[in-house]
Amino acid sequence: MNRFTIVTIVLCSLGLSGCISHPQTAEEFRKAVPGAFSGKVETFEVDRPFGQVANTFQKMGPNCLAKTIKMTSQTNTSYQVIVTTYKPTVRVSPKKAELHVQFHHDRGVINVSKEPDGGYYLLVADASPVTQTKTRIDLYRPAIGHAVLVQAVRNWATGENVGCPDLTK
Repeated sequence: MNRFTIVTIVLCSLGLSGCISHPQTAEEFRKAVPGAFSGKVETFEVDRPFGQVANTFQKMGPNCLAKTIKMTSQTNTSYQVIVTTYKPTVRVSPKKAELHVQFHHDRGVINVSKEPDGGYYLLVADASPVTQTKTRIDLYRPAIGHAVLVQAVRNWATGENVGCPDLTK
């Protein structure tokens, strides 16, 4: 490759990185997911009182998701170490419980856009009371990947399995 081609690629990359923007708040994430190619919104009801769901989010979110994970990948031509810190946030009011999951790559990944305080949003789960015994869950999540995290949040909402997910999978 000649010098002109390399300079052109670098300048185009820098120009495109300015066009990419990630949601900076949970509300922006909620608005962006329905129209995103790699996003999905799930809505379902669980047969559990709102207070129980909110309590489970408050207990399990910080206990299970406030973690730093180190993963390595090796092929014949490369070796990569990625260190990711997950940050859960739980907010509870009388009418809504929110679980936000953010992540920040401490090592091994180059960011090309402005990262929100606390990291990029990965998942937002909103719980709201429907009746005294039913709770509605709106789950804003990736369409592909992070299946163990998504399943854990579903399980926490239903109360069926309140274990911690293995974030390395």
